[in-house]
Amino acid sequence: QVQLEESGGGLVQAGGSLRLSCAASGVTFRLYHMGWFRQAPGKEREFVAAIRSGGNTYYTDSVQGRFTISRDNAKNTVYLQMNTLKFEDTAVYLCAASRPYGPTAYYEPGSYDYWGRGTQVTVSS
Repeated sequence: QVQLEESGGGLVQAGGSLRLSCAASGVTFRLYHMGWFRQAPGKEREFVAAIRSGGNTYYTDSVQGRFTISRDNAKNTVYLQMNTLKFEDTAVYLCAASRPYGPTAYYEPGSYDYWGRGTQVTVSS
């Protein structure tokens, strides 16, 4: 059974930092492409960052230079370091896993096979 469990969310002031973690089980983690998405109330799920199994990384424009995605295959964990947080970063952040040789549109939620339940990030202005 595949499980993705996010942690590390919380309340932070604008300009602050948080580090999200997503622990995976039930998959050969090193082979999977991983992504972070976010969803604010009343808005659609939005791509944030992705890291391919080979290590290539991708970011949406609004977080480029502020967020860093990384993975530790030995720990079956993907991270999202978020710096210089802004009020508009407030959302539920979800971790997702895409199987090997699956769709390559890393920015599309439909390209991912498994999802975590999410962790709330709230940035106060």
